[in-house]
Amino acid sequence: MSIINTSYVEITTFFLVGMPGLEYAHIWISIPICSMYLIAILGNGTILFIIKTEPSLHGPMYYFLSMLAMSDLGLSLSSLPTVLSIFLFNAPETSSSACFAQEFFIHGFSVLESSVLLIMSFDRFLAIHNPLRYTSILTTVRVAQIGIVFSFKSMLLVLPFPFTLRSLRYCKKNQLSHSYCLHQDVMKLACSDNRIDVIYGFFGALCLMVDFILIAVSYTLILKTVPGIASKKEELKALNTCVSHICAVIIFYLPIINLAVVHRFAGHVSPLINVLMANVLLLVPPLMKPIVYCVKTKQIRVRVVAKLCQWKI
Repeated sequence: MSIINTSYVEITTFFLVGMPGLEYAHIWISIPICSMYLIAILGNGTILFIIKTEPSLHGPMYYFLSMLAMSDLGLSLSSLPTVLSIFLFNAPETSSSACFAQEFFIHGFSVLESSVLLIMSFDRFLAIHNPLRYTSILTTVRVAQIGIVFSFKSMLLVLPFPFTLRSLRYCKKNQLSHSYCLHQDVMKLACSDNRIDVIYGFFGALCLMVDFILIAVSYTLILKTVPGIASKKEELKALNTCVSHICAVIIFYLPIINLAVVHRFAGHVSPLINVLMANVLLLVPPLMKPIVYCVKTKQIRVRVVAKLCQWKI
């Protein structure tokens, strides 16, 4: 802490939390947490490796899937340092600069993931609605352009977060309520006017909701298109290509909605539940999505099994 004047002390260090009331068991809790991180990183890394090394998977759907895997990797690696420092080394403190940087990357990769899920929903609609022109519309160059545009859009959207947080004064409280830094969590600690952060934070949340609404619109269009397909077998085949994506959307958005509800009623919820929900938000989606795509997407599953058999030999 550094004294700015005689009226208040400026806080430059924040304290994160592990599992409230279970601090004595942190070293044991770290075992499943480390396992989940390891599986998430290996799973998403495997998806990227399979898509890169298999020429038959060099198509729009799989390029978008690789973008999803990269955003999941970024999300896992962004929260990894503070979570492990708490549970493995009992070191909950973090500097304000490190905290602001972490929340930038966590929110940035979350927005990117939401954008990629939106792109993938329109990709599925285009593949079902106009299969003959699908590959001519979504060329490799166009897919790359879409990925670059949405990556810049995601990072630019959250770029003001660390700067607006840095402009606030923190002089009373420095105890955060999660194992990593979030914008909405940090701004509550400010003892100066944080209305700009509240408004811009609401705008960021609204952007995620717009993505979710557009995903719902794309699936409404898909459901209207599918009955026009010639046979029932083709209808089921078309819908089956959407199952993995629907699971990914649910896995991503459900924890966000639950955490938003927990934050809204924070005064009536146990701190342990608050921390658990926050950890689920960042641990479960990157862990589950590679599993879902390996199980539900035959092309990925077959090649993963083939690679495993090849390595055994």
